Amino acid sequence: MLLKVFFWISLAVIFYAYLGYGIILYLLVRIKRFGSTPAVTLEPETAEDLPEVTLFITAYNEKEIIPEKVANSKSLNYPPEKITHIWITDGSNDGSPELLRSFEGIEVHHEPERKGKIAAMNRGMQFVKTPIVIFSDANTFLGEHAIRRIVALFRDRQVGCVSGEKRILTADADSASGSGEGIYWKYESLLKKWDSELYSVVGAAGELFAIRTSLWQEVEPDTLLDDFVISLRVAMNGYTIKYDPEAYAIETASADTKEELKRKIRISAGGIQSVIRLKPLLNIFRYGLLSFQYISHRVLRWMVSPFLLLLIIPVNYWLHLTAANAGIYTFFWYGQVIFYLLVVTGWLLRTRQIRLKALFVPFYFFMMNYSVYLGLIRYLKQSQSVVWDKAQRKNRS
Repeated sequence: MLLKVFFWISLAVIFYAYLGYGIILYLLVRIKRFGSTPAVTLEPETAEDLPEVTLFITAYNEKEIIPEKVANSKSLNYPPEKITHIWITDGSNDGSPELLRSFEGIEVHHEPERKGKIAAMNRGMQFVKTPIVIFSDANTFLGEHAIRRIVALFRDRQVGCVSGEKRILTADADSASGSGEGIYWKYESLLKKWDSELYSVVGAAGELFAIRTSLWQEVEPDTLLDDFVISLRVAMNGYTIKYDPEAYAIETASADTKEELKRKIRISAGGIQSVIRLKPLLNIFRYGLLSFQYISHRVLRWMVSPFLLLLIIPVNYWLHLTAANAGIYTFFWYGQVIFYLLVVTGWLLRTRQIRLKALFVPFYFFMMNYSVYLGLIRYLKQSQSVVWDKAQRKNRS
């Protein structure tokens, strides 16, 4: 009897974490829309009405991509005199600081010692003098209207953080890493859009997000997911995190599944660290709707569901063999068998360029949850350094 209860509770939690929350979120958003007047964000009448912003980029040995990134940053549809470009290049030894200083209008701050991204952010924020700071990565390229769209959302004084959309540059035919990552981010973007409409996004994407400079809090130097912690601490102070899918940043997918797994393990270790570090946010009586969204969208995926997915395999097999009226358990058992056969198929074809990208979804889903186990080990062993070798990305061409 206990095994049956465990099986059905586990199945319900797994379904809710990955699909059920999205369904409930959509329904809640539809209810909220019913009878309400859509909010209209008015564009400032003139360029003089636009606030000054800082485009803040931390970079480690990004010499090859710097010219393209600088060109992208200076081509954005925003008055150039109202953008301060700050680059923090701590630890770079490939000539990145020197190259950046050759561009007009780029403010470069460099120290020879490499301490990791969050240390560079903590150090660099002292140089930000504008009311809004926009964080972006060196290897991502912003949409032309990204800054204008971000700034427009800050016209609501309750908004403390704005998250842009991360878009993965994919081909018509792609390998497992590109297909899986692209499909995953499309689904994540949809959930973020609904989260934002219901109340608040639960964590910003580091490729492009912004905060009111006055809300900046220095982050612990061992923090792995700086964007997640920074944005949620803003929300914990009573502000909301909004999301605009048209304020986007584009980057290429991981070079291969090995590189994507390396990235996912770091994210998983950081996710576990963040849940523990932000434990007050688990108190739904204190944070209400924000806690509901946070637990549903993040905590279950990082701390609960991956382990239930593992435990449910032997439980389902045992019930399939021994339970009275075992038909339903047999159905789910063979469903699991077929799913993991698709995982193996995706693994065998992981380097092939395939148009039927959905074929890689089971494999990417498995890899995403497998990374949680490895991330937990790294977290417990404290072996995931803030100074890490970034995952290699595919070429943009």
